[in-house]
Amino acid sequence: MTNPNETLNKKSDSNSDGVDQSSSESNAIKDFISNLKSSPKEFKDSVVRHGKPTSSRAKSQAVFTNFFLHILPVRMHVRSIKATTTLGLGVVTFVLFIILCFTGVLLMVYYKPSVDQAYDSMLDISNVVPTGRWMRNVHRWAAHGMVACVILHMARAFYTSAYKKPRQFNWVVGMILFCLTLGLSFTGYLLPWDQLAFWAVTIGANIAQSPRELTDALGVTQWFDIGGMQKEVLLGAHYVGQEALTRFYVLHVMVLPVLTAIFIAIHFWRIRKDGGLARPASADEVTTSVPSVPSDDPPPLKTWGLMGLMKGKTPAVNLELKNTVTTWPNAVYVIGAASMITVLCVVLLGVFFDAPLSEKANPAVPENPAKAPWYFLGLQELVSYSALMGGVGIPIIVMLGLALVPYLDREKEETGIWFSGKRGRRVALYSALFTAGVVLFMLWFTVSFGWLRNWEATADVPQMVISIFNPGTIYVVLFAAWSIGVVKKTNSTRMGAIALFTCFLVSFLILTYFATVHRGPNWDFYWSESDWPVH
Repeated sequence: MTNPNETLNKKSDSNSDGVDQSSSESNAIKDFISNLKSSPKEFKDSVVRHGKPTSSRAKSQAVFTNFFLHILPVRMHVRSIKATTTLGLGVVTFVLFIILCFTGVLLMVYYKPSVDQAYDSMLDISNVVPTGRWMRNVHRWAAHGMVACVILHMARAFYTSAYKKPRQFNWVVGMILFCLTLGLSFTGYLLPWDQLAFWAVTIGANIAQSPRELTDALGVTQWFDIGGMQKEVLLGAHYVGQEALTRFYVLHVMVLPVLTAIFIAIHFWRIRKDGGLARPASADEVTTSVPSVPSDDPPPLKTWGLMGLMKGKTPAVNLELKNTVTTWPNAVYVIGAASMITVLCVVLLGVFFDAPLSEKANPAVPENPAKAPWYFLGLQELVSYSALMGGVGIPIIVMLGLALVPYLDREKEETGIWFSGKRGRRVALYSALFTAGVVLFMLWFTVSFGWLRNWEATADVPQMVISIFNPGTIYVVLFAAWSIGVVKKTNSTRMGAIALFTCFLVSFLILTYFATVHRGPNWDFYWSESDWPVH
């Protein structure tokens, strides 16, 4: 027989369970909705784990634990974030590389690396694909800007002694990046497959083949044709065709960008490990005590984290520098400003200036004048006298000489000072004037009187003599002699290095300008393009 009280208790319990279950489901739904609304904030907090830094310690942790910022030190010297220290050239170059990668991927979607379809795909990109013309323009001007900025960045590092110990190897890494940048621009030059690209690459291939001058003179070409081998490796054939386009495409979109990204990472990492940006000793006030916490910051929970315990002999060990600021937000804001200005400039160039695209490549109709990209025009001027020395010998001498500078110039002096002071500025000025005089005189002489084979008495001069004795080699000998004279006069290898670097830089600028503006059909001299003969 059932007890009435037990029945009531069971009903009461069942009602209670129902109420509790319903209430639990209601709370779960409310929690789910609340979590959904707060998901964006939670996602942001999961990415930026420390939130907005409110103290020096939090700012340091924000940099130290961030994937993109940890390559920077937690504190930077105030001098390092001044515009006059680096001119922002390193940041600008890196941003241009990112822009090139981004726009390059978008262009790859529509580009067809085939001699039959490459030019048509460029026309489609320019005229059919939405924003395609602008995207190609941005890619083109970013490429030119990257070459220019790498040259300027190298000059800035040299003139501020940023190659001095312990930064020697990073200078060499910078030279490698310079070569990779030229390689990226040159391999991309062929891809539009128009007349301009085809004949510019043809010039480059002939330069690669120029060692045949030497082997022909020695009579060993049939056994040892290093020039022919270099040309075939570059083009995949004896002419510019599908094999060349395929090789240039693979190099441009995969091999060289990957190598450039790797060496950029090494370059940035070595800057930090070598003690940061170069600066004079007078900028560092060394103290053995820990800097006091700024008054507007709450006191830190502890003085040092594990990251503060270091051993070794790097410039940062056992030293506490005054005049430093936290990387976040000071350096981050400077980097962000330089990046935004760079992007704005490239975007505006893409809007107002179209990248050139001439007629489809036609091997039967040579361009006259056929000119290389602007950054190779100085070499093309030298190649017009001797392909071997102008295209191979002199560039190798210059690159090896620049790479060896940190290991030859070991004078102990302050780094981070432009031209190493007043004496260096005078040496650079006199070297620039000397170089301008030499180059302009040689250009006037060759334009007016020609060279060797233009003279009746030397019309049959052997090719070996022309390869050795030409304006390019004369430049190198005179610049080297000038540099040695500066070393003897100043008793300083640093002054000699400034003199030699200035000679090469100024000669490069003058020759590039001269070949761009004053060389016309058949590589003859004209005051302006309006004076070219009309066909």
